[in-house]
Amino acid sequence: MKIELGLKYSIEDLAPIIYDKESLELSEEVRVNVRKGRLFLEEKIARENRPYYGINTGFGELCHVQVGPDELETLQLNLIRSHACGVGPAVQEDVVRWMLVLKILSLSKGLSGVREEILDGLLHLLNDHLIPEVPETGSLGASGDLAPLAHLCLPLIGEGVIHHGGERLEVADHRSTLKLEPITLMEKEGLALLNGTQYMAAMTAHLLHKGNRVVDIMLHIAACSCEAFEAHTEPLDPRIHEARGQLGQIEAAQRLRERRPLNPQRDLGLSHVQDPYSFRCMPQVFGATLDSMHQVNQVLEREINGVTDNPNIFPDSDAILIGGNFHGQPLAFGLDHLKVAFSELASISERRTFLLLSGKRDLPIFLTQNAGLESGLMIAQYTAAALVNRCKNLCLPASMDSIVSSNGQEDHVSMGANAGVETLQILDFVEDVLAIEMICASQALFLREKMQPSSSQAVLGLSSLCQAFLKNFRLQVQPNLEERILSTEIRQSRQTLFS
Repeated sequence: MKIELGLKYSIEDLAPIIYDKESLELSEEVRVNVRKGRLFLEEKIARENRPYYGINTGFGELCHVQVGPDELETLQLNLIRSHACGVGPAVQEDVVRWMLVLKILSLSKGLSGVREEILDGLLHLLNDHLIPEVPETGSLGASGDLAPLAHLCLPLIGEGVIHHGGERLEVADHRSTLKLEPITLMEKEGLALLNGTQYMAAMTAHLLHKGNRVVDIMLHIAACSCEAFEAHTEPLDPRIHEARGQLGQIEAAQRLRERRPLNPQRDLGLSHVQDPYSFRCMPQVFGATLDSMHQVNQVLEREINGVTDNPNIFPDSDAILIGGNFHGQPLAFGLDHLKVAFSELASISERRTFLLLSGKRDLPIFLTQNAGLESGLMIAQYTAAALVNRCKNLCLPASMDSIVSSNGQEDHVSMGANAGVETLQILDFVEDVLAIEMICASQALFLREKMQPSSSQAVLGLSSLCQAFLKNFRLQVQPNLEERILSTEIRQSRQTLFS
């Protein structure tokens, strides 16, 4: 893929670089524009004897300290080293790849004043699959994601740690092999690399990409559960959803109908008049999550197509302007929003699991034929409930907090990076909860099949698409009426569904 001057990019445009390992390059127009920005910056600071933040001054509270011309390179090198102070487990590699892509995209606008060498160094890391090790915790989500981005950029100065080909390599010991000769950072380049919201944006992009896939699989699982519980199809009637007009709800109902079509005649034959909310209100709940994801995606795409470092340079108006585009509040709010949107998927799934195990609708309690001597799938619901509780605990908004830093100069921060880390945890828990529901739905359908004169009759309400989904799942996770260790089965279910 080639970055072109003036174009805007979506998450879908960029996703193949992350997940399919497609290469990235810059168009010649982009390179000309980057050179133009750099030349302007060099000429501007050469002819004007005045302080420019982070170019010839210290950082944060030290912004009043002016740095001499012979120490400007050291200033930028010191910045990278001193800010690389993250802690915790390493960020997953897909998120780091997003960080690299989004930093390249931001710097390619030509408003940050870096040289082509900086962009080429980042492109080398990305295209040669040299993934910097970035600790998970350390960003306050304002002044940009300083610590994570410092770790991301350490390899450019010949330091830090790289993950490559399954190995963890100290860059200083493998510079020649990795073709990572240190780049001498010039005025503003260290600051341009560290200032920015690319860690928060990377997590948001990965969450939306992964979340879309989770939702798609969840709709299959929910349809299987509906069939197993003999839920009515009438609540999916498009007239109901068009009457309300909520777009996500309309979409969710339509996608559920693709998996379990309307069947009015069968509905009339059911002994129960209506179903509990966890079955009947799925379009409303799933649709709200889809709407939330769409809203966050709109914010994210504006962010990734903009410039989020400071100061910004404007060659056409002969200006270097100090502002606060590094403040991550838009992404922090969005990430906190996704916490709740994803958690509700786990919450309503656990309720469906509970009902499938409840002994209602002619299904044996806990989906075992020898209840008492056997516990069946009883404790699987306990695990789902525990996971839902974890999700709820993580839903406390990180963005409602702010802690003063840099001796008071940076007195309000977004905490968006912490929101991102927590949302990633939540989505992992959602996958586990859904994996448990699918085990229960598959087993419930298996028991119904045993009750029917025709073994396939129990799943006739499912579309061919959803029947194929169920068949493929059972190739890896077979229904089993014997007592067994469920932890292994849950792990296998999740791997089958989401790997």
